[in-house]
Amino acid sequence: MRAVITVIGRDNVGILAKISTECAGYNNNIIEVTQSVLQDLFVMIMLVDISKCNIPFTEFSDKMTALGIEMGLSIRAMHEDIFNSMHRI
Repeated sequence: MRAVITVIGRDNVGILAKISTECAGYNNNIIEVTQSVLQDLFVMIMLVDISKCNIPFTEFSDKMTALGIEMGLSIRAMHEDIFNSMHRI
């Protein structure tokens, strides 16, 4: 099982480190990361293996949202199945 995590907000030092540390704390493995900084806007998409997550995915998603609020970012974690369904033509 995989999830897509999106991050949008003002660029700051340590965004990737903080989010990857949070993922590791729940036994989630980051498979792929793409990020861009456009002037002061930070945008990142992560593909994360959640097959060994030690909490329910809905709880993990809520924790990512809360982390985003704490960091002044928009962080959303979406199960891959939902992501694929939303983006299927």
